[in-house]
Amino acid sequence: MVSKNKTVFVCQECGYESPKWMGQCVCGAWNSFVEETVRPEKPAAKGLSAGKSAKPVRLSEVKSGQAGRIDTGIGELNRVLGGGLVLGSLTLISGEPGIGKSTIIIQAAANIARSHGRVLYVSGEESEEQIRMRADRVAKVLPENLYLLAETELDRALEVTKELNPRFLIVDSIQTMYTGELDSAPGTVAQVRTCTHMLMQVGKGRGIPVFIVAHVNKTGDLAGPKIMEHLVDTVLNFTGERSQELRILRAYKNRFGATSEIGAFRMEEEGLIPVENLSKSFLEGLDDRTDGACAAAVYEGTRPLLLEIQALTAPCNIGFAKRTCIGFDYNRLGMILAVLERKAGVSLISQDVYLNVAGGLRLEGTSADLPAALAVYSSYKNVPCGQSTIAFGEISLTGDVRSVQNADKLVREAARLGFKRILLPKKNAERLKDVPQNVRLVAVSTLREAIAALAK
Repeated sequence: MVSKNKTVFVCQECGYESPKWMGQCVCGAWNSFVEETVRPEKPAAKGLSAGKSAKPVRLSEVKSGQAGRIDTGIGELNRVLGGGLVLGSLTLISGEPGIGKSTIIIQAAANIARSHGRVLYVSGEESEEQIRMRADRVAKVLPENLYLLAETELDRALEVTKELNPRFLIVDSIQTMYTGELDSAPGTVAQVRTCTHMLMQVGKGRGIPVFIVAHVNKTGDLAGPKIMEHLVDTVLNFTGERSQELRILRAYKNRFGATSEIGAFRMEEEGLIPVENLSKSFLEGLDDRTDGACAAAVYEGTRPLLLEIQALTAPCNIGFAKRTCIGFDYNRLGMILAVLERKAGVSLISQDVYLNVAGGLRLEGTSADLPAALAVYSSYKNVPCGQSTIAFGEISLTGDVRSVQNADKLVREAARLGFKRILLPKKNAERLKDVPQNVRLVAVSTLREAIAALAK
């Protein structure tokens, strides 16, 4: 008896399946359901998984070793990846249009083609001529081992991959690819999920590192089903303003390196240029006479980072006071303002508050709580924090300044860049060893103490 194909309605935002159309999905998205055909699964062949690989082995008998890596020729990209491309790894990179995804990929592809062998660039969005124009701009001499394939059918692209056997495979983008095994259109949940799984099988089976470019939705998050993020080994995201030079590449998932690692690039005419001293570029505008600005020390990935947090308070003329922040968590800003009012006696109920992280970086974690509060106080009271003062620490609802991780590395980085006074949690100061010379540590237990120390 031949089984008939059935159809289901699949949410294009989260991948939820429903037997009938729904106006709103369980994830909250409206009008996101698309009808897709579900083919019956083929029975597994007998003995397909039989053999040595099907037998359980003791974990102590499994050989342990460092995964083989390929140098991309771009130091900041290697840092974010954890030391280079791992053989057989599947990497997903996303970002807004024009942010620099294709630029950094063609730069890495050219470097790998020169040093390691053949590279295949599969493009479903741009023609071969368009990619050649970008390559002429970012690569002075095009390598002979860099191959292009303008194709949207993944089955054909994988056939070329098997024939060419490249050292590096790039698919740009996964939303334009489709396989003939499914009847749905390119970009649907079923196509994206199946194509990603096929690329994973080829990459891991042949030991080829694969780069997959993905689109983002209107909120800036990765478009497509969440299962795509679970299949890949690494998820990278490009952020930054297209009108500015600085671009930040962040790892949100990495099975072979540190999560939340960042790499900094500067967009130039000849492509993306790595920024080695990121802290120095973030602190260029810091001035002794300017109020509403405080230097902050945070830890991103595997390195300390110093930056400037700017705040502006202005009287609210009508209605409710406005709170706006860029690069900082909005809910955390509201909590800091409440603590300032209840625990430090700084009333901001009639003040509009604007907070900005200079340079376009979006902060994660709680190390920047204390400098954010000091920047707001500095603007409200017209008290400059000073060019030689830096702060870090987490603020609790009780008004205490709590300790943060990697305080010793933050102190050393601040001393290296010339800061003379460091406001930090008292518990962190007690644990520090080998404090750098010419640096004065100001240990604080509460937000009120930090404000008092700022005025001295």
